[in-house]
Amino acid sequence: MKPGRDRLNSSIALEKLRARVEAQSASADPKLPPERELAASMGLGRRAIRRAMEVLEAEGLIWRHQGKGTFVGRRPAVHPYLIGELSEKTNPLEVMETRLQIEPPLARIAALRASSEDISSLEKLAQKVASAEDDDGWELWDSAFHRRIAECAGNGLMLALFDVVQRIRQEPYWRYLRGRARTPESRENSHRDHTEIVAMIGARDGAGAERVMRRHLAAVNANLQSIVAGEDGGADFPSIERRTGS
Repeated sequence: MKPGRDRLNSSIALEKLRARVEAQSASADPKLPPERELAASMGLGRRAIRRAMEVLEAEGLIWRHQGKGTFVGRRPAVHPYLIGELSEKTNPLEVMETRLQIEPPLARIAALRASSEDISSLEKLAQKVASAEDDDGWELWDSAFHRRIAECAGNGLMLALFDVVQRIRQEPYWRYLRGRARTPESRENSHRDHTEIVAMIGARDGAGAERVMRRHLAAVNANLQSIVAGEDGGADFPSIERRTGS
């Protein structure tokens, strides 16, 4: 095949694969067909498909696992089996203790490294959290807000640790406790804190971002401890001892 024709096919493959990835990102199945099937369905060579795949992987739109296939989205930071094991050995108070150690420093680093686009994204996410109409919406946007800060810090290892904690927090037990602790007042306070954290990051005030994040998480921790201690009706749900076997 002539070099010019080869480049043309690679460009076509990239365009078609972008459309395929965009369409499939909204589906429940993140796995893409094998290269040979994609090549046949698009009427292109496997070499052009492979080159296009490399570009999409570099852009973070897909990830590949040898022997498993190619998947739409970002590569998971941690193995799901590890999450399952950890969730059985920890409890909500340990999770919050870990968050207090990880997230304030991440906010401080984010203030030093975040781009203007990052800050704009944080502002939009903070507003999405505030305007969430139900607990499920709140959980989704709140998690996205905190993860975006971790991403802005630009430290891959700390982001992986953050993702471990986030995945554990998605367990039904943790979600139940957070729902019990959430009140109109706590939501208003969280929105205030989120807004202030973004302002500190935008002002490049690392110490300020770290301080407000620590205050924010300390308030969440206090509310959670109240529920765990049974001071607000938490006694009707399995205790930490029963949940962890400790």
